[in-house]
Amino acid sequence: MPAVSAAARAAMVDRLRRAGCVWAEDEARLLVAAATDSRTLAELVARRAAGEPLEYLLGWAEFGGERIAVEPGVFVPRARTALLVEAAAAVTGPGAAVVELCCGSGALTRVLARRLDAPRLLAAVDLDPAAVACARRNLADLAVPVFAGDLFAPLPVAWRGRLDLVVANAPYVPTAALPLLPSESRRYEAPMALDGGPDGLALLRRLAVDAPEWLAPGGHLVVEVGAAQVDALAAVLTGVGLVPTMVRDDDLDGTAMTARRPDAVAARRDEN
Repeated sequence: MPAVSAAARAAMVDRLRRAGCVWAEDEARLLVAAATDSRTLAELVARRAAGEPLEYLLGWAEFGGERIAVEPGVFVPRARTALLVEAAAAVTGPGAAVVELCCGSGALTRVLARRLDAPRLLAAVDLDPAAVACARRNLADLAVPVFAGDLFAPLPVAWRGRLDLVVANAPYVPTAALPLLPSESRRYEAPMALDGGPDGLALLRRLAVDAPEWLAPGGHLVVEVGAAQVDALAAVLTGVGLVPTMVRDDDLDGTAMTARRPDAVAARRDEN
């Protein structure tokens, strides 16, 4: 970490603030800690002032009390997604079988491994090779398998009907709204991690349709969604036999949906 004079630090903070960094003082402190020398620090500050996400410059993001490794292009976990952790923990009992879909960096799985009561199974899935590599890095010490593939497709067939919790922070931004996202997201994160299709529910709709055959009776699907999409997603979930509940946290500005598979879903499937 390079030595930085008070005047140089003040100039750094001012440059970051003028570039639109709301927490300029904190960011300057983190960049100083991440730099190996003065030249590296100058490069990091310049890249941050140009709009590159702080997390990519540091190589990590804080989420749920964990330091999560993030790599360029991989979706950076948002503070509001902590609501998914709370919603999942509220509906999941001890010894649960848990799978995270659209896992990105694997942040949710990493935090849920600590929050849930002795889960008997943890696994994560993503379609993006960069995200899979990043998640494997974050989950290696927990020996959590990370599958490469589309939603449920790469999971072992033997897990069908046995999952107690499926959690996903799938993309839900309508395609037409992508230009309204912060430039950091638009310019640096993978489009597939953001684009939810025409109404934002393209992937969530597919996930909902397949979830009942993978969930155990009484199991839950837990997803993040936009506040304006709650009614539409609730109709989709109800249509496939799940029982949806909306969870909202105004402080986090986050909205989640939990959807329970009742025993009746299992009965109907067994009759077919």
